[in-house]
Parts: sequence; C-alpha cells; structure tokens
Amino acid sequence: MNGEVEAGDLSAGEASTFGLLTPGDWYRVPLQPDEARQAAVRALVKRQFAGVDDQPVLRRKAEAELLGVAEAGREQGGVVLYLSFLEAAGIPLSASLLVSRLRERFDSLDAVASLAGSGEVGLVELPAAGRAARRRRQVRTRQTRRLGSEFDDTVVEFFVPIPGRDEVLTLTFSTPLEPLADAMVELFDAVAGTLRWRRPAGAEEDRTA
Repeated sequence: MNGEVEAGDLSAGEASTFGLLTPGDWYRVPLQPDEARQAAVRALVKRQFAGVDDQPVLRRKAEAELLGVAEAGREQGGVVLYLSFLEAAGIPLSASLLVSRLRERFDSLDAVASLAGSGEVGLVELPAAGRAARRRRQVRTRQTRRLGSEFDDTVVEFFVPIPGRDEVLTLTFSTPLEPLADAMVELFDAVAGTLRWRRPAGAEEDRTA
C-alpha cells in the first residue's frame, strides 16, 4: 500500500486514517504541510529526469507545473495527490487521483441527489468503506485546451462519508485518455474499492458497511 493519510477525528483524542491500495507506479504527493508537498514534487522531478542533465529549462518548467497542480489540489481541500506513470506497450497511461475532505454533512444519498444531472451518478458499495456516491463525467479542462488535445478528460469521483464526522472523503480520479477511458475507469473503480478506515493502534476497529 502507498501509505496512509490522516482523514479526521472519530472522537476526542482519536484520529482516523484511511488506506488505499494503488498501482506501484502511482507516485504519492502529500499536499500538507507545504514542506512535504514541495519535497515530494522535487523528488518526483528528480526521478523523472534521472540521467538527463542537459534539460534544465524543461526540468524547471516541469517542477513549476507539478507544484501548481499540487497547490491547486491543496486549495480544493486535498490531502494527497497520486500521479500515474504506468505504461502499457510503451504507451503512457496518464492518470491522477486527488483525495480531499469536504467539511459538509451529507450521506451518500444526499450526494446522489445533489449531483443528479451532472454526469452518470449512482450509489455503490465499497467493500471495506461502505456506501458511497459515484459520479462519472467528461470534462474539458484548461490543461487539455492548452495542450490542444481533441479529447475530454474522463473524471470519476467517489463521495464517502467519514465515520463519526460531519465530513466527506472524496476520491477524484482523472485521465485524458478518452479512447482508453473504460479500461482506466475499471482501474479507478478497483482502487476505490480498496478504501478502508483505520483507527489508531489499540482502538476498536470502525466498521461502516
């Protein structure tokens, strides 16, 4: 598993964490605090440019763009960002996952009602995390327009109530690979299905199903 991140207090003095299983080539960028976010981006750029010493301008541009993406995620309430560097037959399978907290109180039924008419919306049962709202939609992002791509981004979102809190954990998956969208969505659904809640060592396990 690629780490656990604090999700919120379940009760006084106790912190809940969530766990997700992600593919090994998905790179994890913690969005808080600032120092951790910046260090993770620098490490990612260093890894991606390993062995390439003659592209300092491109390297600085890549770092600035990634910092911008990470900062935008943090401003949306994001706690962690995953970036995919998977390849199949030499084709990069670009994707991202932003994990955020919404400080609102609504259950999955409320979420379905509020999202109606804005994509394919429905209820799903996550094996360990319980019932969630799921939305799939096509989005024409600023980045896809800037790159001149003819395809929309495929976005899949899960809205999962955090146990014992008036908050919702959101998983926002995105890929620009519209021709491979269905296959990528299957992967997104599989990753979301690994979401689970954990309590600190010694605390009684929370069950939400």
